[in-house]
Amino acid sequence: MSQRRKLPLEEEAFDGKIGETAKESVQSFPQVVAPPKGAPNIVLVLLDDVGFGQPSTFGGPVEMPTLDRLAGNGLRYNRFHTTAMCTPTRAALLTGRNHHSVGNGSITNLATGFPGYNSIWPRNAACIAEVLRANGYGTSAFGKWHNTPEWETSPAGPFDRWPTGLGFDYFYGFLGADANQWDPVLVENTRPVSRPADDPPMHLDEDLANKAISWIRLQRSVTPDRPFFLYLAPGTAHSPLHAPKEWIDKYRGCFDHGWDEERRRTYARQLEMGIIPHNTKLTPRPAEIPAWEDGSEAEKRLGARQMEAFAGALSHCDYQIGRVIDELNVQGIADDTLVIFIAGDNGPSAEGTLIGQVNKWSNLNGMPETLEEQLARIDDIGGPKSYNSYPVGWAWAGSSPLQWVKQIASHLGGTRNGMVMSWPNGILDHGKLREQFHHCIDIVPTLLDVAGIPMPEEVNGVSQCDVEGLSMTYTFQESEVKSQRTTQYFELLGHRAIFHDGWIATARHQGRLPWQIGGGNATGDFDSDTWELYNIENDFSQANDLAQQFPEKLKELQALWRKEAVKHKVFPLDDRYGERYHQGPSPARNRTHFTYASGVFGIPEGSAPNVKGRSHKITADVVIQDATEGAIVAAGGRFGGYALYIQNQRLHYVYNVSGLERHRVSSDHALPAGEHCLIMIFESERTTPGSGGEVILQVDGQEVGRGKIPRTVPIQYSYTETFDIGRDNGTPVDEAYRSPFVFNSVIRSVVIEILTPLSDKECAVENQAQMRARYENE
Repeated sequence: MSQRRKLPLEEEAFDGKIGETAKESVQSFPQVVAPPKGAPNIVLVLLDDVGFGQPSTFGGPVEMPTLDRLAGNGLRYNRFHTTAMCTPTRAALLTGRNHHSVGNGSITNLATGFPGYNSIWPRNAACIAEVLRANGYGTSAFGKWHNTPEWETSPAGPFDRWPTGLGFDYFYGFLGADANQWDPVLVENTRPVSRPADDPPMHLDEDLANKAISWIRLQRSVTPDRPFFLYLAPGTAHSPLHAPKEWIDKYRGCFDHGWDEERRRTYARQLEMGIIPHNTKLTPRPAEIPAWEDGSEAEKRLGARQMEAFAGALSHCDYQIGRVIDELNVQGIADDTLVIFIAGDNGPSAEGTLIGQVNKWSNLNGMPETLEEQLARIDDIGGPKSYNSYPVGWAWAGSSPLQWVKQIASHLGGTRNGMVMSWPNGILDHGKLREQFHHCIDIVPTLLDVAGIPMPEEVNGVSQCDVEGLSMTYTFQESEVKSQRTTQYFELLGHRAIFHDGWIATARHQGRLPWQIGGGNATGDFDSDTWELYNIENDFSQANDLAQQFPEKLKELQALWRKEAVKHKVFPLDDRYGERYHQGPSPARNRTHFTYASGVFGIPEGSAPNVKGRSHKITADVVIQDATEGAIVAAGGRFGGYALYIQNQRLHYVYNVSGLERHRVSSDHALPAGEHCLIMIFESERTTPGSGGEVILQVDGQEVGRGKIPRTVPIQYSYTETFDIGRDNGTPVDEAYRSPFVFNSVIRSVVIEILTPLSDKECAVENQAQMRARYENE
């Protein structure tokens, strides 16, 4: 085993004979690197934004037969924990280190210039894929990544912290927080994917399953003796909650009873199934979350349909994952494959406002849809015209029987997720429950343990930091064995907790609530937070606060939390949200002049020209023919952005305000064939994000069109839609054309000039003011 402590493994010395001629020589090839004998295949599945009490496997209302089947052939874990948010959980899961220890104290979009929060994956904490690949495994990743620093996600790289730079031989998925499941903007390895306009519609979860199955077949065809590691991380059930209509309709009427009753029903099933101890109490609804019965009939109708979409999306995703698991049987390798299925990277998401959202981008940009506007679009929910999420109450119901939800790292509703392990050749105690306390940092040591591979001391010449997780293989054979994880800290956005020897001390930070996404709610006051104390060996759901009864125990744990926080780079505590957005070193920051050539596309929003609230000018040198059409430049998509394009021989500029309204200015006459200089000038009324203004179109110096844009997108068009030259990838900015709407003539250059720069400080102040106004109006 010692020879595997330094990666990559040293090349073997030549073991043949070299004479003066080949006839007198004996050749010898170096041996192919292979894992230890008996190392299994590994499939690691991670869902997004799924609560402990949502999958049927853990007593929830959503049917997940694939997860049920794996649990019946393996083990359920009911005390498995994440970090309360996606990026931190994924970093911890793939390194075996705590999220602050590897610079991922929050999501990449909220990176700040402190060691625990800069989102820069350190070289001294190798990804599990790098370790397994260097030991002879084939490696692949499919789906959501969201672990590359935001300013490194453009097609220009650098690619060190992309999946393929961190040990995955192959990657197919998306780099941002979420993706439109019907029209996703995807990356294959390091290149943006451009789908032809005539591609048949396909849900992303089905696409990911297809790609994963094809990859398994390739591995088994070419290298059948080499084990593989497949990481499958669908975007489901993060918003948008997209699913084929028949999957949503499957749940028609199933949630008309509301979230309070659903939580009670889930709790009863959990008790009956033995998922939770018999003495577990159902924790009450927080005062900040309204009762179902207090809602109007219209709110109930809308809320029920939004929950149906969530359930349909999750069941559909489980089905697609089942197709991948079925392929293991087809290949005859199911018994020798360790499948780890983690049902959520944090608790259920309460980011959908108190009444939910048909279009979350209008809400995120401070223009929330009214109840009436949502009801008018109720039939769009789950389909391509929606970017939907369910109301806060359903998230709370989905954490049954625990307190709170995603983002709240102080309470188990934000950090406890159901997890299943199945390995028929290695786990013989099938269909049983395991109750040991574990954390996502324990997965990497477990994978290496089952593969017989030591944690390396050096990778690519870099000494590795200590692994903070521990192997869970001791739980495989015995159910009553004592948990070997005795201590674990938690922190996210100021919410804090410390588990130690069966006790947990918690401090839910006061101020911004999970559904208040914007700025203006940060207090910066952590000393006023109330600490609670629970003995979760006897109190599974954190129902009985013992802080007053055991003040000395609370002080002991508070001191231990501080010690762990110092050790793992948790400080400085920071409860800001909107104010932290896009603080990293963007390649577009402080630039006022951008020049692009034809064929440049797939640039993420954070690396593209930021024209929000600024007067600016787009100049395109093009060649027009009689049948010329297509996008010259486009940013964003169906739920916000702008595009300059030619259609029906006219020049058009469209501005899409978060999917709520589109404003179009067109040339007043047809464009003649030939070489032309096309110009769009936007004169902003005020130099602030969200400002309206006037659009002027010019052809060869002559004005050909003019019109008003009453308001613009203040903060963000999309998490994954991109800035493109000569096409509009992803969803179309304007429904007048179909993506990718490739420009079918010549674009010599596109120049974008920022005419009235807006400082980062001014942007932050304006964002904060707009977000504060938004929540004051709710």
